Amino acid sequence: MKLVKNLSLFLFVLFILVNESFALTDYQIMRICKKEKRKSICIKNLKQKKFNLQKGNLIEIPVIPYKR
Repeated sequence: MKLVKNLSLFLFVLFILVNESFALTDYQIMRICKKEKRKSICIKNLKQKKFNLQKGNLIEIPVIPYKR
């Protein structure tokens, strides 16, 4: 019975959260691009990626290594 309950809960959560994507807000985009040399290009690129993510298209996410 516990297995059936867990399985049904898992499937319910899986189907509810499948179509959600979390994109950056405009404020977060401005805050990220504040440190860049060319702010307008950074803002334009991030807004384009946000638009593509909301449409459901795949985007590339660069990985920046942690520096100590």
